[in-house]
Amino acid sequence: MRVITGIAKGHKLKAPKGTNTRPTTDRVKETLFNIIGDIHPDSIILDLFAGSGSIGIEFLSRGAKKSYFIDSDISSYKTILENINKTKFNDRSEVYKNTYDKALRVLRNKGIRFNYIFLDPPYDKGLVEKSIEFIIEYDLLTKDGLIIVEHEKALDLTAFSNKYSINTRNYGDTSVSFLK
Repeated sequence: MRVITGIAKGHKLKAPKGTNTRPTTDRVKETLFNIIGDIHPDSIILDLFAGSGSIGIEFLSRGAKKSYFIDSDISSYKTILENINKTKFNDRSEVYKNTYDKALRVLRNKGIRFNYIFLDPPYDKGLVEKSIEFIIEYDLLTKDGLIIVEHEKALDLTAFSNKYSINTRNYGDTSVSFLK
């Protein structure tokens, strides 16, 4: 796992210890950023269920202003801090070791809104739907913002089609959906 492009290009990133995370593959990450295109330098990013932090770090490497990383797992939290330190993005990062719902509440209370929100929760636990519901309820996405969800292929997000335009790409058993 590595940073694909930008100012931290080529830096190898650590994955959290254990088998509780599924790091986003470089292939999926590269395709995801090809679809997104250029990152505006004022962009604020949320990497939710961050694991290694590779997506938020990739956004920073490509010029985003700031990334917020959330994960409740201590191994993931430590790995994110280590990867941020390695890529020298400490001054443009905030890391929270907290559950997604509590962390989203904290971010709402701080009045933070995001241009990009990336979600990659554990599969088959209903966390994608719950997370999106909190994002909507707390008004965490900017007007032109984008939610990017890495999820199991079988997950149906049409319940959110009244609020967002949804574009889904499939990669084997994994899908990436873009909600705008």
